[in-house]
Amino acid sequence: MRTSGSTGGTVPAAPMTAVRFILVFGLVSSLTDMVYEGARSVTGPYLGALGASALLVSVVTGAGEAVALVLRLVFGRLADRPGLRWTLAISGYALTAVSVPLLGITDALWIACLLVLAERLGKAVRSPAKDTMLAEAGSSLGQGKAFALHEALDQVGAVVGPLLVGAALALSGSYGPGFLLLAVPGLGAMLILLWLRRRVPDPAVYEAAGGQSISAQPAAGPQPTSGQPTSGQPIARQPDSAKPTKPRPPMPREFWLYAAFSSLTMFGYATFGLLSFHLVATGLLAPALVPVLYAAAMGVDAVAALVSGWLFDRVGLKVLLVLPVLAAAVPWLGFSNNTALAVAGVLVWGAAMGVQESTMRAGVAGLAPPARRGSAYGMFTACYGLAWLAGSFLIGLLYEFSVPALAVTVTVVQAAALVIFAGVRRHASVGDAGSPSSGNETT
Repeated sequence: MRTSGSTGGTVPAAPMTAVRFILVFGLVSSLTDMVYEGARSVTGPYLGALGASALLVSVVTGAGEAVALVLRLVFGRLADRPGLRWTLAISGYALTAVSVPLLGITDALWIACLLVLAERLGKAVRSPAKDTMLAEAGSSLGQGKAFALHEALDQVGAVVGPLLVGAALALSGSYGPGFLLLAVPGLGAMLILLWLRRRVPDPAVYEAAGGQSISAQPAAGPQPTSGQPTSGQPIARQPDSAKPTKPRPPMPREFWLYAAFSSLTMFGYATFGLLSFHLVATGLLAPALVPVLYAAAMGVDAVAALVSGWLFDRVGLKVLLVLPVLAAAVPWLGFSNNTALAVAGVLVWGAAMGVQESTMRAGVAGLAPPARRGSAYGMFTACYGLAWLAGSFLIGLLYEFSVPALAVTVTVVQAAALVIFAGVRRHASVGDAGSPSSGNETT
């Protein structure tokens, strides 16, 4: 079966439905989340046990998030090349699958820090390619639904992984066995990913089936596009009639405002590494219970992702107004010396992560030109990744100086983020097919 593209040619029908592709990719991510979220659930107290201070924990975990985000600027540009997307995805998943188990065989603080950063590098390598392929598969399903569904599947692994680590920690009394156990889901993720690559070598077929052309495939019988006759030889480097010499479209103003809003929000967003360090250092929770709390936060994350993604497809970017509010509440609760309040703060942190990791990403698909979607994800995440690194350094310093000063500072930062958000033009159908509607936007 073949499907007509917008150029009048035909493209191969997808070897599996878009929903099934998203589900299988979600399974890969779920198994990988078992690996890195299992490790992430204990990174703070693990580094603390190796001798790290609160500032070092905050900086290393913040630097890890920055590595995972900023380097997407490089790998996002590479993800603009359809032929490299699967290679990037497979390489990134493999790096995570190897780095985490290695944490189980080291007791040197500097090596552990490097492995934490290496695991985050794997996320940087794979994410722009993965997000671009998901955006292609979500072109007919709805970007909000596609990313929310994928994020919800992610969170199944994000719940199971920390529980496995917590059980291993409770039984053995050390962190090593838990890290080594995570090698099993990592291997499973790689095997499924390689199978999916064979089944769907080019996810662009989903976008083509939705009425968009695949620029890499020439239309049958190429036609002159400039009105100038040729000598009878077809121009092999012109794949279709869609303005081959036109420069790549620039990112619109709304994209950069959106990036500024997201960056300021993440500047004032504490890492779980510091939150978990606080829980153990103050004696609020036993080390083996921290992964259990993290698993609960990931459950909240999944629910928040589904709800915010559903709302995004109906009301657009306005749903993100809740993100600065949640982020501002985290330090007031999470860094208290009351166990109930601290636990509530971690759960609020999980809700904010659900919105940030799903719906905030879905907004990029609508604000960026489709031809530059990979670069857009790279630039967007680089902006707020650098902001998160700078904010982690500041939050770590303030934590050691004064928790109330930390909470007030974060509140002011999130209020400023809301002011910037007011300048982002709302797109009535920003979540529809990954692009803003033409002529249907309001200010």
